[in-house]
Amino acid sequence: MKRLGYPLISLAAPLLIVLAMLCLMHRQGSDRLQSIPAVLVGAALIISGAVGRRRRRSKLLAALHSTQTEEHEH
Repeated sequence: MKRLGYPLISLAAPLLIVLAMLCLMHRQGSDRLQSIPAVLVGAALIISGAVGRRRRRSKLLAALHSTQTEEHEH
């Protein structure tokens, strides 16, 4: 179940945005404003994931560089 869970979670934010955009197209007047929070939440989830991924990769790269530096010193 763990293998199936991660891809579904990664698709949740884009699907939320698509659903909100569909609602935005089908509603009229002030009812359209109700779909804007879903778009914002989906976008925030995508941005948060990208920032977290970049941070983890930079930490991993720094750890690799420090390991290589230690090996060359010995």
